Amino acid sequence: MTDENQKLTVQDAVESLRDIYVESDRDTAFRDQLDRLIAFSPVPGETGKPVVFTRTGETRGIILIDGAGAGKTSLIDKALRSHPALMVSPDALRPWIGISVPSPATLKSLGCAILTQSGYPEVSDRKPVWDIWNLVRSRLKALGTVVLWIDEAHDLFHSDARHEVNKMLRMLKSLMQGDGAVIVVLSGIEALWDIASFDDQVRRRYAKLELPQVTLASNGDDLTSIIEGYCNQAGLQFQGTEDLLPRLIHASRGRFGRCIEYTVHAIEVALSRSHQALTRDHFAEAWGMQEGCSPGNNVFLAPKWAQIDLRARKQAA
Repeated sequence: MTDENQKLTVQDAVESLRDIYVESDRDTAFRDQLDRLIAFSPVPGETGKPVVFTRTGETRGIILIDGAGAGKTSLIDKALRSHPALMVSPDALRPWIGISVPSPATLKSLGCAILTQSGYPEVSDRKPVWDIWNLVRSRLKALGTVVLWIDEAHDLFHSDARHEVNKMLRMLKSLMQGDGAVIVVLSGIEALWDIASFDDQVRRRYAKLELPQVTLASNGDDLTSIIEGYCNQAGLQFQGTEDLLPRLIHASRGRFGRCIEYTVHAIEVALSRSHQALTRDHFAEAWGMQEGCSPGNNVFLAPKWAQIDLRARKQAA
């Protein structure tokens, strides 16, 4: 096999691994919260409706918190795509819409991003903010949208001015009231809840879901099964050591998505070297490339790896 063909084979194998979605208890926790907010239709195949919690027609939302690289975006995307009450139907052309916060994050740019994702034609920069958000509300109602998901939502509240944060919160609140109200899902890093929840109405309207960190006691067996399954698909043996999983969890900062990401990268290293088994050395090389650290600071190589403080590194953000 030529070097070029080998590279293509490795790329194909790695892409197939990245396409795998690994479900866990985290998925169940989010689905339970979402199910509580959606009224399922008695008609099979018909889109559900947001549950109304007050006489004035208020819905509720979810704020999902997890660290960077933890896999929350994939989790929510999978949940919304596969939810039986969020399937396209004649009365709901877009049962859910998901966007990532635009940069810079302003009321105008957020409203325009929602309209663009909904398939609405480009909006003039000269259009007033309130007109844009009136369009957003009309558009969501016309499309039968049940859930609006805003990812990286911590960036919405970057302003130090409290009145600016209040404006953003009030606008989102308006989408959860009256005719055509939707369920709002906000996802972001730990700072999101601290920023948004100073308002009593936010704490009342949004359920907080903070995904737990990965631990050896709770997730060790599952991680072992995942790594072994990935190796089987890639045609590798798994030669794990007793301390590999603790090192992987520490290197991933206790974040599920990063554990998976580093595992796939390690397999890519092993395949590119034409090795027959996945070992700790492959994790060390993959992690070192990602972190740009010296061998002495490599979690997979250092004897006192547990003492390495990853919070001081840029990648911890």
